[in-house]
Amino acid sequence: MPIQIEIISPEKVLVSREVDMVVMPGAEGDIAAMPERAPMMLLLRGGVVSLYENDAVTDRFFVGGGFADMTATRCTILADKAEPVSEISIDNATATLEALTEAWDKADKTDISRLDVLQDKILSVRAEIEAGSFAS
Repeated sequence: MPIQIEIISPEKVLVSREVDMVVMPGAEGDIAAMPERAPMMLLLRGGVVSLYENDAVTDRFFVGGGFADMTATRCTILADKAEPVSEISIDNATATLEALTEAWDKADKTDISRLDVLQDKILSVRAEIEAGSFAS
């Protein structure tokens, strides 16, 4: 019995189909969505969403964070940013990380809200670089 998966970014629906299982990067650790799972809302961290069919990974997508809504028959991922792992540019992500690191170094260390935003962006870009290694 399959589960319907949808991965939606602000730009478009990246995938909408049935799979056997979805493994996604929850804020507190990876979690699997499978048929007949108890309903759950989940905060996502930056990382790789893996789609499984016949006990094998068929597709991988990078998400920069977001939310997942899981039911017994469906998993909907609303991602801040999402793209197939095969389309990640490690060079672009590395340049972004360097710019964010420079911004961190120059940031007012008493501006906690600004530091929190920078930290979240840095962690997401690091996850994107790691995800890009799947495509290599």
